[in-house]
Parts: sequence; C-alpha cells; structure tokens
Amino acid sequence: MVGASADRPSRAIIVVAAGSGTRLGGGRPKAFVEVAGRTILEWALRGILGSSAPFQIVLVVPADLVDEARSIALATAGRVAHLVTVTSGSSTRQSSVARGLAHVADTARTVLVHDAARCFTPSPQFDLVASAVESLGHGVVPGLPVSDTIKRVDMAGAVVDTVDRSELVAIQTPQGFPRAELDAAYAGALAGSPPVDAPSVEAVPIEYTDDAALFAAAGHEVTVVAGAAEAFKVTTPWDLQRAEMLAAGPVAPSAPGPAGPADVQRVGIGIDVHGFDADQPLRLGALDWPGEPGLAGHSDGDAVAHAMVDALLSAAGEGDIGSRFGTADPRYAGASGVVFLEGTREILDAVGATVVNVAVQVIGNRPRLAKRRVEMETQLTRILGAPVSVSATTTDGLGFTGRGEGVTVIATALVSVRSTPVETPAVPPA
Repeated sequence: MVGASADRPSRAIIVVAAGSGTRLGGGRPKAFVEVAGRTILEWALRGILGSSAPFQIVLVVPADLVDEARSIALATAGRVAHLVTVTSGSSTRQSSVARGLAHVADTARTVLVHDAARCFTPSPQFDLVASAVESLGHGVVPGLPVSDTIKRVDMAGAVVDTVDRSELVAIQTPQGFPRAELDAAYAGALAGSPPVDAPSVEAVPIEYTDDAALFAAAGHEVTVVAGAAEAFKVTTPWDLQRAEMLAAGPVAPSAPGPAGPADVQRVGIGIDVHGFDADQPLRLGALDWPGEPGLAGHSDGDAVAHAMVDALLSAAGEGDIGSRFGTADPRYAGASGVVFLEGTREILDAVGATVVNVAVQVIGNRPRLAKRRVEMETQLTRILGAPVSVSATTTDGLGFTGRGEGVTVIATALVSVRSTPVETPAVPPA
C-alpha cells in the first residue's frame, strides 16, 4: 500500500447525495435543495472540511448532476478540491455506497459513510468517529438516546406493549469502519446469498437499512459513540425550516482545516464602487459579461476583485489596493482584476498569511448574477486557492445603485496569520 500523505489521506469519507428527496418537496434532488442560499451538499462539505485531519471525499450524486456537484465542490473546498471525487449514484443507497467505495484511494485505511442530508453535522463528529475506528479497530456509529416513549403496535394500530427506551439509540452518520473489513462486507452483501431452505435459488443482493447493519451482518462488531443534535436528517419541509434556523446561527467553518496552534484568524472588509461606462466591456468577478455596460475605472473596473483585494489586505494588515496597486503605476492601467487578486495572494504568501475564505455581496440592478453565481465562485476560488462565496441584492430603486448608475461591492475576508507577541512599550519614569 502506498504511504498516506496530505494529498493522499489515510481517511476517506463517502458522502451519499443521490437521493430524490421526494418527501422534502424541494423540486430537486435533496442534496441540491438550498438552505439559506447554499445547497445541502455544500453545507455538508463545509462540516467535513472543518475536520482536524484531511479526508479524501467521495461524493455520490445523481448522474445528471455530477458536473454541478463538481462545481460546488471546487467552490467550497478551494485549495483542497483535489481531494474531492464525484461519481454517479445508483438506484439504492447501498449500491450508491458501493460505487463510492470503488473510488476510495488505496491509502485510506479508515472509511466513513455519511448522508449529505445530515448537513449540519459538526466537524468534531467526523474526527470522533474516525479516531474511534482507528482506536477500537471495528465499526463505530454515532447515536443519541431516545427521549420519546416508544410503543410497539400491531397492524391495526393497537398498542401491544411499551418498549424499554433505555436500550434504544437513534443512529446518525457518519458511520466509520476499517477499510478492508468494509470492502469485504460490501462484497458479500452485493453478492447476496440464497435462502437457507432453497439453496438452488439464485442469490440476490441483500439490502440493509444502514452501513452498520451490513457491517454487523458480516460478523463484525459495531460500537456506538455520542452523536450530535445538530446532525439531524433533513427529510421533510419541517426539517428544512429547522435547517434554515440553524443556518442563521453558528455553523461549521468553511475553511479546509483549522488554523495551526500558533495562528490567529483576522477579518477584513473591502468596499468598491464603480459607475457604468457603456463604452467599456463589463468585467466583474473575473468573468466577461457580453452585452452589458462596463464599469468605469483606471483598470478594468472589476469591483468584485477590487473589494476582495481590499478585504484581504485589510485582514492581513498589509494596506489597501491604493497603496499596493496605485493608479500612478502604468502597469495597472486597464489591468484585469485577476492581476490584483494574484498579486494580493503573493503579498499574503510572502508574510505567511493564508486565505481561509472570502464572502462577496454585489449590490446593483445589473448584471443578473443568479445564473452565473456558481461560475463566478468557481473562478474566484481557483484564483485565490480558497473558498469564495458570492451573493447579490438590490436597493429597491434607492440611491446610486437603485437608479442603475453602477454597482457597489462589499467583501469580507477571513485570513489566518502567524501570531506574534505584542510588546508593551516601557513607561518612562515620572
């Protein structure tokens, strides 16, 4: 087996996201329904990427949404997007997991299986399950005690008895397993077995309700560890409302991995305003917009790129776009916003600052960003090597942007920088 490394992790996670989501009623497969402006799949990825150790991530999605899933993964994972593989699912959850297993790298010794619908699972939960598998050497599943009284009923609905809930646990994901044993268990389940009383009957695949049941049926031990209330499964419209409320509060970090022990995280804000110039082509968010009036400026007027530069430099304590890329410098006359973003990344690299993520808000009546939002996020993420999210709004006809005279862009950047002790100057004697 090839040795594990940062680019070939010893842990892998299969994210099952191929379900139709009929009960949710979102009009799309469940993992692609939005919660607070982000798909359920993106929220799930953010939690995984916040884990303390890297995972190879295999996304199993509907066949016709593979390309969209790749775009979401690239925009979300940023500089670790190379650790994400996307493949198409199958007609059942079990066969979809099997397809995901086929894409797990040979360096992975621990494999987790996770439902994308449990999209707010906290990052430490992935660490806990993987570490427990590696410590115990067998299957591990997270679970919560059952708080409701449970009744056993007959087919007519009559109560038969009351179940002792002290012995019951509500199981969640991710579920974790040693790689070799999980491969063997899946191979056996997919091969199937004939009925005991009719050995001549052709074997059929056995369908289990979850991976832990499949693993246990193969003769392996499974242990339950503490689950998390946030890891509920988004299944119904009510669950979706609960998810919307949770999204408004603290969520898993979007950064691919936490800052180092000697790092601190700093926030910077950048604002840029440009008026329209019909004689110029529009360049916004590192994309060309044919047929739209351009933005006036010394460079290409890319207000998205310029606001991002100011936010990044501010967070790193490295000045602003004017001091670093001034209009007096002829090299920047008509320059693309990409030049400024790449130059800013070089400045941050030189001082040991790492971009964690950038959020951008575009304010204006045009251009319409909705159809190209993911494309813009993907392009900007590529340039920075870190996740960039983009949103847009209007001012309901009020002010400069409401009159259609131009656009305003606000960017917020989170940057990880090496902390240095602050020296307190000596106070001279009175």
